[in-house]
Amino acid sequence: MKRLFLKMAAAAAVATLFGGCGGTDDDDDVTAGNMIDVAFRSGEISALVTVARLTGLEDELSAADADLTVLAPTNEAWALLSGQFGYTSIQAMLEDLPVATLEAILRYHILPTRLSKDDLFAGGATQDTLLVQNSATVALPLSTANNELRITDSIGRVALANVFDVPADNGVFHLLDRVLIPSGVLTVLQTVQSNPERFRLLTEAALSLPTPNAVREALIAPAVTLFAPVNAAFQAFATALPTATAEQVSTVLLYHTLDSVLVSSAFALGTPVATLAGQDITLNAGGTAALGTIDDTSTTDANITQVDILATNGAVHVIDKVLLPAL
Repeated sequence: MKRLFLKMAAAAAVATLFGGCGGTDDDDDVTAGNMIDVAFRSGEISALVTVARLTGLEDELSAADADLTVLAPTNEAWALLSGQFGYTSIQAMLEDLPVATLEAILRYHILPTRLSKDDLFAGGATQDTLLVQNSATVALPLSTANNELRITDSIGRVALANVFDVPADNGVFHLLDRVLIPSGVLTVLQTVQSNPERFRLLTEAALSLPTPNAVREALIAPAVTLFAPVNAAFQAFATALPTATAEQVSTVLLYHTLDSVLVSSAFALGTPVATLAGQDITLNAGGTAALGTIDDTSTTDANITQVDILATNGAVHVIDKVLLPAL
Protein backbone atom coordinates (compact mmCIF):
# COMPACT_ATOMS: atom_id res chain seq x y z
CA MET A 1 0.00 0.00 0.00
CA LYS A 2 2.90 2.34 0.79
CA ARG A 3 3.96 2.54 -2.85
CA LEU A 4 0.46 3.55 -3.94
CA PHE A 5 0.28 6.35 -1.39
CA LEU A 6 3.75 7.59 -2.36
CA LYS A 7 2.65 7.83 -5.99
CA MET A 8 -0.50 9.70 -5.08
CA ALA A 9 1.49 12.01 -2.81
CA ALA A 10 4.02 12.66 -5.57
CA ALA A 11 1.27 13.58 -8.02
CA ALA A 12 -0.27 15.90 -5.46
CA ALA A 13 3.11 17.52 -4.79
CA VAL A 14 3.70 18.18 -8.48
CA ALA A 15 0.21 19.67 -8.82
CA THR A 16 0.89 21.94 -5.87
CA LEU A 17 4.20 23.05 -7.38
CA PHE A 18 2.57 23.96 -10.70
CA GLY A 19 -0.18 25.84 -8.89
CA GLY A 20 2.33 27.77 -6.83
CA CYS A 21 4.17 28.87 -9.95
CA GLY A 22 1.03 30.10 -11.62
CA GLY A 23 0.69 27.11 -13.98
CA THR A 24 0.75 27.62 -17.73
CA ASP A 25 -1.39 29.62 -20.11
CA ASP A 26 -3.43 26.44 -20.65
CA ASP A 27 -3.95 25.98 -16.91
CA ASP A 28 -2.12 22.65 -17.31
CA ASP A 29 -2.49 20.97 -13.92
CA VAL A 30 -1.10 17.55 -13.10
CA THR A 31 -3.90 15.08 -12.47
CA ALA A 32 -4.08 11.54 -11.17
CA GLY A 33 -5.02 10.12 -14.57
CA ASN A 34 -7.90 7.86 -15.47
CA MET A 35 -8.65 4.67 -13.57
CA ILE A 36 -6.51 2.49 -15.83
CA ASP A 37 -3.61 4.96 -15.48
CA VAL A 38 -3.85 4.96 -11.69
CA ALA A 39 -4.15 1.18 -11.44
CA PHE A 40 -1.27 0.65 -13.89
CA ARG A 41 1.08 2.92 -11.94
CA SER A 42 0.09 1.32 -8.67
CA GLY A 43 2.14 -1.41 -7.09
CA GLU A 44 -0.96 -2.72 -5.34
CA ILE A 45 -3.82 -2.99 -7.86
CA SER A 46 -2.04 -3.33 -11.21
CA ALA A 47 -3.50 -6.83 -11.79
CA LEU A 48 -6.82 -5.10 -12.35
CA VAL A 49 -5.42 -3.59 -15.56
CA THR A 50 -4.67 -7.05 -16.95
CA VAL A 51 -8.22 -8.17 -16.16
CA ALA A 52 -9.65 -5.04 -17.81
CA ARG A 53 -7.63 -5.59 -20.97
CA LEU A 54 -8.48 -9.29 -21.21
CA THR A 55 -12.19 -8.56 -20.85
CA GLY A 56 -12.46 -5.48 -23.04
CA LEU A 57 -13.35 -3.21 -20.11
CA GLU A 58 -10.28 -1.00 -20.43
CA ASP A 59 -12.16 1.61 -22.45
CA GLU A 60 -14.96 1.86 -19.86
CA LEU A 61 -12.43 2.42 -17.09
CA SER A 62 -10.49 4.94 -19.20
CA ALA A 63 -13.45 6.98 -20.41
CA ALA A 64 -13.15 10.67 -19.59
CA ASP A 65 -16.88 10.98 -18.97
CA ALA A 66 -17.03 8.04 -16.55
CA ASP A 67 -17.56 8.67 -12.86
CA LEU A 68 -17.16 5.24 -11.31
CA THR A 69 -16.29 3.53 -8.07
CA VAL A 70 -14.05 0.46 -8.28
CA LEU A 71 -13.79 -1.86 -5.31
CA ALA A 72 -10.34 -3.01 -6.36
CA PRO A 73 -8.86 -6.27 -5.12
CA THR A 74 -5.18 -5.89 -4.38
CA ASN A 75 -2.62 -7.93 -6.28
CA GLU A 76 -2.29 -10.01 -3.11
CA ALA A 77 -6.02 -10.74 -3.29
CA TRP A 78 -5.70 -11.96 -6.89
CA ALA A 79 -2.67 -14.07 -5.90
CA LEU A 80 -4.65 -15.57 -3.01
CA LEU A 81 -7.47 -16.58 -5.34
CA SER A 82 -5.10 -18.06 -7.92
CA GLY A 83 -3.48 -20.16 -5.20
CA GLN A 84 -6.85 -21.38 -3.98
CA PHE A 85 -7.60 -22.60 -7.51
CA GLY A 86 -4.21 -24.33 -7.72
CA TYR A 87 -2.61 -21.98 -10.26
CA THR A 88 1.07 -21.09 -9.98
CA SER A 89 0.50 -17.38 -10.66
CA ILE A 90 -2.10 -14.68 -11.21
CA GLN A 91 -1.23 -14.63 -14.91
CA ALA A 92 -1.78 -18.39 -15.23
CA MET A 93 -5.22 -18.03 -13.67
CA LEU A 94 -6.23 -15.06 -15.81
CA GLU A 95 -5.13 -16.81 -18.99
CA ASP A 96 -7.05 -19.98 -18.11
CA LEU A 97 -10.36 -18.69 -16.77
CA PRO A 98 -13.03 -17.95 -19.40
CA VAL A 99 -13.19 -14.31 -20.48
CA ALA A 100 -16.89 -14.23 -19.58
CA THR A 101 -16.02 -15.31 -16.03
CA LEU A 102 -13.38 -12.60 -15.67
CA GLU A 103 -15.71 -9.94 -17.09
CA ALA A 104 -18.47 -10.87 -14.65
CA ILE A 105 -16.01 -10.79 -11.76
CA LEU A 106 -14.67 -7.35 -12.73
CA ARG A 107 -18.11 -5.84 -13.34
CA TYR A 108 -19.11 -7.16 -9.90
CA HIS A 109 -16.47 -4.80 -8.44
CA ILE A 110 -17.58 -1.65 -10.29
CA LEU A 111 -20.28 0.71 -9.02
CA PRO A 112 -21.88 3.04 -11.58
CA THR A 113 -21.30 6.30 -9.69
CA ARG A 114 -18.42 7.85 -7.76
CA LEU A 115 -18.87 7.08 -4.06
CA SER A 116 -16.46 8.14 -1.35
CA LYS A 117 -15.88 6.18 1.84
CA ASP A 118 -18.42 8.41 3.59
CA ASP A 119 -20.93 7.80 0.80
CA LEU A 120 -20.52 4.03 1.15
CA PHE A 121 -20.95 4.13 4.91
CA ALA A 122 -24.06 6.28 4.56
CA GLY A 123 -25.47 4.57 1.49
CA GLY A 124 -27.38 1.66 2.94
CA ALA A 125 -27.01 -2.11 3.00
CA THR A 126 -26.52 -2.67 -0.74
CA GLN A 127 -24.92 -1.03 -3.76
CA ASP A 128 -25.72 -1.80 -7.40
CA THR A 129 -22.84 -2.94 -9.60
CA LEU A 130 -22.25 -2.92 -13.35
CA LEU A 131 -22.93 -6.66 -13.47
CA VAL A 132 -26.23 -7.73 -15.01
CA GLN A 133 -27.38 -11.35 -14.73
CA ASN A 134 -30.70 -12.69 -15.99
CA SER A 135 -31.67 -9.15 -17.05
CA ALA A 136 -31.27 -7.85 -13.47
CA THR A 137 -28.62 -5.60 -11.96
CA VAL A 138 -26.59 -7.44 -9.34
CA ALA A 139 -26.13 -5.66 -6.01
CA LEU A 140 -23.43 -6.10 -3.38
CA PRO A 141 -24.39 -6.39 0.29
CA LEU A 142 -22.36 -4.09 2.53
CA SER A 143 -21.81 -4.16 6.27
CA THR A 144 -20.39 -1.16 8.14
CA ALA A 145 -20.52 -2.62 11.64
CA ASN A 146 -17.65 -1.62 13.96
CA ASN A 147 -16.68 1.13 11.51
CA GLU A 148 -15.41 -1.44 8.99
CA LEU A 149 -16.64 -1.97 5.45
CA ARG A 150 -17.17 -5.67 4.80
CA ILE A 151 -18.67 -7.12 1.64
CA THR A 152 -20.04 -10.65 1.43
CA ASP A 153 -20.20 -12.00 -2.09
CA SER A 154 -22.72 -14.43 -3.50
CA ILE A 155 -20.75 -17.52 -2.49
CA GLY A 156 -20.14 -16.36 1.08
CA ARG A 157 -16.61 -14.95 0.83
CA VAL A 158 -16.03 -11.83 2.93
CA ALA A 159 -13.84 -8.98 1.67
CA LEU A 160 -12.61 -6.14 3.86
CA ALA A 161 -12.00 -2.67 2.42
CA ASN A 162 -8.64 -1.61 3.79
CA VAL A 163 -7.76 1.56 1.82
CA PHE A 164 -10.30 4.19 0.76
CA ASP A 165 -10.63 7.14 -1.61
CA VAL A 166 -7.70 6.58 -3.98
CA PRO A 167 -8.52 9.22 -6.63
CA ALA A 168 -8.63 9.05 -10.41
CA ASP A 169 -9.84 11.70 -12.82
CA ASN A 170 -12.89 9.61 -13.70
CA GLY A 171 -13.61 7.82 -10.45
CA VAL A 172 -12.32 6.52 -7.15
CA PHE A 173 -10.82 3.28 -5.85
CA HIS A 174 -11.37 1.50 -2.56
CA LEU A 175 -9.03 -1.47 -2.08
CA LEU A 176 -10.18 -4.95 -1.01
CA ASP A 177 -8.30 -7.86 0.49
CA ARG A 178 -10.35 -10.47 -1.41
CA VAL A 179 -11.68 -10.90 -4.94
CA LEU A 180 -15.48 -10.89 -4.91
CA ILE A 181 -17.17 -13.71 -6.83
CA PRO A 182 -20.67 -13.37 -8.29
CA SER A 183 -23.06 -16.27 -8.60
CA GLY A 184 -22.81 -18.72 -11.45
CA VAL A 185 -19.35 -18.00 -12.86
CA LEU A 186 -17.25 -20.78 -11.26
CA THR A 187 -17.53 -24.55 -11.36
CA VAL A 188 -18.75 -26.36 -8.26
CA LEU A 189 -15.16 -27.36 -7.49
CA GLN A 190 -13.87 -23.79 -7.88
CA THR A 191 -16.72 -22.53 -5.71
CA VAL A 192 -15.62 -24.56 -2.70
CA GLN A 193 -11.93 -24.02 -3.48
CA SER A 194 -12.41 -20.25 -3.40
CA ASN A 195 -13.93 -20.25 0.08
CA PRO A 196 -11.46 -21.97 2.44
CA GLU A 197 -12.93 -20.14 5.42
CA ARG A 198 -15.95 -22.42 4.98
CA PHE A 199 -14.83 -25.36 2.84
CA ARG A 200 -11.07 -25.84 3.23
CA LEU A 201 -11.36 -29.32 4.74
CA LEU A 202 -13.89 -30.42 2.13
CA THR A 203 -11.60 -29.23 -0.66
CA GLU A 204 -8.54 -30.87 0.86
CA ALA A 205 -10.37 -34.17 1.32
CA ALA A 206 -11.65 -34.13 -2.26
CA LEU A 207 -8.39 -33.19 -3.96
CA SER A 208 -6.14 -35.44 -1.85
CA LEU A 209 -7.79 -38.64 -3.09
CA PRO A 210 -5.63 -40.83 -5.34
CA THR A 211 -6.09 -41.02 -9.10
CA PRO A 212 -8.54 -41.85 -10.57
CA ASN A 213 -10.35 -39.33 -8.37
CA ALA A 214 -14.08 -39.86 -8.87
CA VAL A 215 -14.93 -36.98 -6.54
CA ARG A 216 -12.93 -34.39 -8.45
CA GLU A 217 -14.35 -35.60 -11.73
CA ALA A 218 -17.88 -35.37 -10.33
CA LEU A 219 -17.36 -31.77 -9.19
CA ILE A 220 -16.26 -30.62 -12.65
CA ALA A 221 -18.84 -32.71 -14.55
CA PRO A 222 -21.42 -30.89 -16.73
CA ALA A 223 -24.20 -31.30 -14.14
CA VAL A 224 -23.66 -31.71 -10.41
CA THR A 225 -25.21 -30.80 -7.06
CA LEU A 226 -23.04 -30.74 -3.95
CA PHE A 227 -24.26 -30.69 -0.37
CA ALA A 228 -21.14 -29.06 1.09
CA PRO A 229 -20.22 -29.58 4.75
CA VAL A 230 -18.48 -26.67 6.45
CA ASN A 231 -15.08 -26.99 8.10
CA ALA A 232 -16.51 -27.61 11.59
CA ALA A 233 -18.49 -30.56 10.20
CA PHE A 234 -15.35 -32.11 8.74
CA GLN A 235 -13.49 -31.63 12.01
CA ALA A 236 -16.21 -33.61 13.76
CA PHE A 237 -16.07 -36.28 11.03
CA ALA A 238 -12.29 -36.64 11.37
CA THR A 239 -12.69 -37.11 15.12
CA ALA A 240 -15.41 -39.73 14.68
CA LEU A 241 -13.60 -41.66 11.89
CA PRO A 242 -9.89 -40.89 12.28
CA THR A 243 -8.82 -44.04 10.39
CA ALA A 244 -11.07 -43.67 7.33
CA THR A 245 -9.40 -45.04 4.20
CA ALA A 246 -9.19 -43.13 0.92
CA GLU A 247 -11.87 -45.40 -0.51
CA GLN A 248 -14.18 -44.64 2.43
CA VAL A 249 -13.54 -40.89 2.14
CA SER A 250 -14.38 -41.08 -1.55
CA THR A 251 -17.63 -42.90 -0.75
CA VAL A 252 -18.50 -40.30 1.88
CA LEU A 253 -17.90 -37.38 -0.50
CA LEU A 254 -19.81 -39.00 -3.36
CA TYR A 255 -22.66 -39.44 -0.88
CA HIS A 256 -22.90 -35.63 -0.87
CA THR A 257 -23.03 -35.43 -4.66
CA LEU A 258 -25.78 -35.77 -7.26
CA ASP A 259 -25.21 -36.16 -11.00
CA SER A 260 -27.87 -33.56 -11.79
CA VAL A 261 -28.56 -29.93 -10.97
CA LEU A 262 -31.00 -29.68 -8.06
CA VAL A 263 -31.97 -26.21 -6.84
CA SER A 264 -33.94 -25.72 -3.64
CA SER A 265 -37.22 -24.99 -5.41
CA ALA A 266 -37.08 -28.53 -6.82
CA PHE A 267 -36.32 -30.33 -3.53
CA ALA A 268 -38.62 -33.38 -3.31
CA LEU A 269 -39.13 -33.44 0.45
CA GLY A 270 -39.50 -36.84 2.03
CA THR A 271 -38.47 -38.67 -1.14
CA PRO A 272 -35.18 -40.61 -1.34
CA VAL A 273 -32.61 -39.04 -3.67
CA ALA A 274 -29.91 -41.14 -5.34
CA THR A 275 -26.31 -40.01 -4.82
CA LEU A 276 -23.13 -40.88 -6.69
CA ALA A 277 -22.18 -43.19 -3.82
CA GLY A 278 -24.99 -45.52 -4.90
CA GLN A 279 -26.89 -44.81 -1.68
CA ASP A 280 -29.88 -42.53 -1.06
CA ILE A 281 -30.33 -39.47 1.11
CA THR A 282 -33.66 -37.91 2.04
CA LEU A 283 -34.37 -34.19 2.17
CA ASN A 284 -36.90 -33.00 4.75
CA ALA A 285 -38.52 -29.74 5.77
CA GLY A 286 -37.75 -28.04 9.06
CA GLY A 287 -34.57 -28.15 11.08
CA THR A 288 -32.88 -25.59 13.27
CA ALA A 289 -31.82 -23.51 10.27
CA ALA A 290 -35.37 -23.52 8.84
CA LEU A 291 -34.06 -24.48 5.39
CA GLY A 292 -34.47 -28.21 5.76
CA THR A 293 -32.60 -31.30 6.92
CA ILE A 294 -31.00 -34.34 5.33
CA ASP A 295 -31.34 -37.92 6.59
CA ASP A 296 -28.33 -40.21 6.25
CA THR A 297 -27.58 -43.61 7.80
CA SER A 298 -26.88 -42.10 11.22
CA THR A 299 -29.34 -40.94 13.85
CA THR A 300 -28.37 -37.26 13.48
CA ASP A 301 -29.72 -35.21 10.60
CA ALA A 302 -27.72 -32.54 8.80
CA ASN A 303 -29.17 -29.05 8.71
CA ILE A 304 -29.20 -27.23 5.38
CA THR A 305 -27.90 -23.76 6.28
CA GLN A 306 -27.67 -22.12 2.83
CA VAL A 307 -29.10 -23.07 -0.54
CA ASP A 308 -28.60 -22.25 -4.19
CA ILE A 309 -25.00 -21.13 -4.51
CA LEU A 310 -25.08 -21.43 -8.28
CA ALA A 311 -22.15 -22.60 -10.39
CA THR A 312 -21.51 -22.95 -14.10
CA ASN A 313 -22.16 -26.68 -13.84
CA GLY A 314 -24.61 -26.95 -10.97
CA ALA A 315 -25.43 -25.86 -7.45
CA VAL A 316 -23.97 -25.96 -3.96
CA HIS A 317 -26.04 -26.20 -0.78
CA VAL A 318 -24.30 -25.75 2.57
CA ILE A 319 -24.81 -28.23 5.43
CA ASP A 320 -23.55 -28.39 9.01
CA LYS A 321 -22.73 -32.11 9.19
CA VAL A 322 -20.87 -34.68 7.11
CA LEU A 323 -23.40 -37.15 5.76
CA LEU A 324 -22.57 -40.76 6.66
CA PRO A 325 -23.29 -43.58 4.19
CA ALA A 326 -22.94 -47.27 4.90
CA LEU A 327 -19.19 -47.95 4.82
